[in-house]
Amino acid sequence: MRFLQVLIMAFLLSEPATQMILVHGHRGARAQRPENTSPAFQYAIDAGVDALELDMAVTKDNVIVISHDPILEPPVCHGTQPSVVIHELTLAQVRQWDCGTQQNPRFPTQQAIPGTRMPTLEEVFSLAPKGTFDFNIETKSFADKPQYTPSPEVFTRMVLEQVRRYKLEKRVILQSFDFRTLRAMQKLDPHIRRSALTETDERDFVTIAKEAGDAQIISPNSKLVTPGKVEAAHTAGIQVVPWTVNTPAEWDLLIAAKVDAIISDDPAALLAYLRQRDLHP
Repeated sequence: MRFLQVLIMAFLLSEPATQMILVHGHRGARAQRPENTSPAFQYAIDAGVDALELDMAVTKDNVIVISHDPILEPPVCHGTQPSVVIHELTLAQVRQWDCGTQQNPRFPTQQAIPGTRMPTLEEVFSLAPKGTFDFNIETKSFADKPQYTPSPEVFTRMVLEQVRRYKLEKRVILQSFDFRTLRAMQKLDPHIRRSALTETDERDFVTIAKEAGDAQIISPNSKLVTPGKVEAAHTAGIQVVPWTVNTPAEWDLLIAAKVDAIISDDPAALLAYLRQRDLHP
């Protein structure tokens, strides 16, 4: 009997710790505030996110600004013309666009905040003292549209300069669909975490991460996630952070697959859901 008790205790001690899932606020919290804006980031910080997820573009005068799309246009931003490429405008010209005046029709709970201007990367990094959250920052770089941004190498170098200026090396994740920027960062500073974004690639996550300059994180469309792919990634030391899911049914599938983090437009709701299930502190 004593031997059996010892075996049971050994088994229990060998069981992994309770699963914990981190939360990344997609474009800050675009289900509640205008996407990729200071109000969205502050909302996410107040909710207690583990990471702010955001996107980067570059102005004509080489300032990194926060925008998912390389082109300014409604419903996200409104200006004096129907649309314009950010890389063709100076920062002063970009600041003339209002990125909070209209509620995004895709998100009925989003609160419009007229007069909201597009923030710079520096302004977002200046939020760092408000908590211990990470910054999951995406280079919006396009191999088929090189006119939209600097070259991957220049873009990545610009980002790294700001990361180092704010001493955020340990709090930044560089993510991209354009693996050229991830491979560039691997050469410039291999200690910066890199995340390979993928939308339709159905290959195993380990293969994709290796192709992306040995990325430490794979960030797939949630539809690509399976428990087997996640387990194989974990065995290889790779984290899995899928996007972008906003409903309990979707969250449950990712929880069952044992992902490491979830990117959501409504991080406050996701945090509350995870805490109810003891999956987030």
